[in-house]
Amino acid sequence: MTRTTSGTVTTPDGTRIAHRDHHPAGRPTTTFLLLHGLAGHQGEWDTLAGRLRSDGHRVVTYDARGHGASTRTPATTTREAHVQDAVGLIEALDLAPVTLIGQSLGGHTAMLLAASHPRLVASLILIEAGPAGPSPDLPAQIATWLDSWPIPFTSPAEAQAFLGHEAWTRPLEHREDGWHPPFDRATIIASVAELATTAYWEQWSRITCPTLLIQGEHGTMRPEEPATMLAHRPDAVTVCIPGAAHDVHLDQPARLHEAIAAFLPG
Repeated sequence: MTRTTSGTVTTPDGTRIAHRDHHPAGRPTTTFLLLHGLAGHQGEWDTLAGRLRSDGHRVVTYDARGHGASTRTPATTTREAHVQDAVGLIEALDLAPVTLIGQSLGGHTAMLLAASHPRLVASLILIEAGPAGPSPDLPAQIATWLDSWPIPFTSPAEAQAFLGHEAWTRPLEHREDGWHPPFDRATIIASVAELATTAYWEQWSRITCPTLLIQGEHGTMRPEEPATMLAHRPDAVTVCIPGAAHDVHLDQPARLHEAIAAFLPG
């Protein structure tokens, strides 16, 4: 039987990071830390986390700073701050060596963590994430996307119809005028500021742990990015998931689980 605990870790800058720890009764086969993408939340991982738990793994999820139940408007949203949040969780919960699974911006955080703290990471699984950059238009694109949301939503059903996945509606906050997203617009936009000006190929090139790159068949990675990633690191494994877009973990959780299980040692 799996024991699930919830809690928060407070970072040196005062940011509270909300997390859930699913721990099997016996010795876990693998310990996973799952990192969600921009404007997301840890509940997005529920289906995949359940499959991993059934395999006997320990699974930890968390809300990134500025998201979900974590501090809504943290002191900073830098890439380094996001990395240090994950490092703090790994150390506080004694997860190392951990297998990181990160999607989109969470995958980028996982990539930087694996590059800067190799002793903490057993393996790295990136979902629709890579070094990319620079992307000068990205903050404006994110702002336009957020501004297209018909907030407040009149109901969770309307939100699901607009956002595309039921999982995206779970953390919505019900107020007198309707349903609102659980984040601050300016904080979300600021979270991608460094991606607008910086590429991270040097960090990608010095990762030494086993690495799996997962794309959705209809995903949003730059067409040339996976091939360039392999040119820098021929040891990395790539998998394309049919029928999935950018949110592979929501579109095709069973196929994603199969790809992860095939990648794991043993």
